[in-house]
Amino acid sequence: MPIRPLLIAPLAALLSLGGCGLVPQHEAPPEPVSQQAFADRIDRLEADLAARCDVRQQALGEQRQEQLGLRADVREVGYLLRGVRSDLQALSGDAQQESTTSSCPTVDERLENKTLVGSSEWVGLPEVGTYLEARIDSGATTSSLSATDITPFERDGEDWVRFKLGLNDQDDVVASVRDKWIEVPVERRVKIIQANGEESRPVISLLMTLGPLHENVEFTLSDRTNLDYPMLLGRRFLMDIAIIDVARRHIYDRPDFPTPSAAEADDAPETQDETTAP
Repeated sequence: MPIRPLLIAPLAALLSLGGCGLVPQHEAPPEPVSQQAFADRIDRLEADLAARCDVRQQALGEQRQEQLGLRADVREVGYLLRGVRSDLQALSGDAQQESTTSSCPTVDERLENKTLVGSSEWVGLPEVGTYLEARIDSGATTSSLSATDITPFERDGEDWVRFKLGLNDQDDVVASVRDKWIEVPVERRVKIIQANGEESRPVISLLMTLGPLHENVEFTLSDRTNLDYPMLLGRRFLMDIAIIDVARRHIYDRPDFPTPSAAEADDAPETQDETTAP
């Protein structure tokens, strides 16, 4: 049956409308961003990040201050607790102190009859006629005196030694004894073990003064000219008579020794030569 012409026109119109509806619709592309707009946006992002970092740093600073405050509070509480503990011990320790006083010496008793000395002191050698600066060293066992030209010899069948004080130009000493020969008996000899072998050194005894102390001290003779002090006082000297305050120096004044006049020097007897021991 042939299609009627009257129906063709409306059908074509519907098809055309339907076809337009089936064609996809494309959105318009965004407009390109200008360089200035991009730069403004980057600046805003940087400002936002900086603000966030500032807020974080402020929060960390406040937290740090809180921690410091808490530490201070803890220290204060500890100090208060120690004070309370001391008060309690003081209240409850009276009776205990009475029972332990006879067996446990107090601090004052331990320091009684002991002379306080510094880390270095001026000492006097009356038999030599001079003063010297000495280092006080509790780590050394024996005392030591700087000496050079150490020469052993015999006198009346006993061992003696002749020497000069080993001094540097900067060492303070009575000038008249700087090159003076000193002769004293040898008390004993000690062996010193060094890297290059053993060495035997003479030990002498000299009267020494240090503040209120007047003691005969044994000195090992050795060349100390390469050290800072011409004399060292060790534990054997300190034992039972002195204690050291390492924060102080020269607690006692330097002793005075009169310089001999020229007439006295001329009248002094000359030292006789002795037979040097081989």
